[in-house]
Amino acid sequence: MGKNLMELTDANFASTVESSAIPVMVDFWAPWCGPCRFIAPLVEELAGDFQGKIQVGKVNVDENPRVASQFNVRSIPTLLFFKNGQVVDVIRAAVPKDQIQKKIEDVLAR
Repeated sequence: MGKNLMELTDANFASTVESSAIPVMVDFWAPWCGPCRFIAPLVEELAGDFQGKIQVGKVNVDENPRVASQFNVRSIPTLLFFKNGQVVDVIRAAVPKDQIQKKIEDVLAR
């Protein structure tokens, strides 16, 4: 996992995401998911680009099914955007970096 990424689990998700003073982007993924591997370097780049403005975490859905179920993640990759502990936006597919960046900027502007 990259230096700007947090590993989120069933155990630490609520305390990490809900208590964050800044917005959080969470990447729900699995090692066997091709599209997840496609966006992983984009997510890591954006974590660096927006360091200090957003936190970026990853949830392996195979190892953390409770969190995935709690947020109705039925397909991966799914990116959820949290602000003040609440989901404020979502991307449910592998999309280009500029689309993810636009969502981050929209969340920060709210």
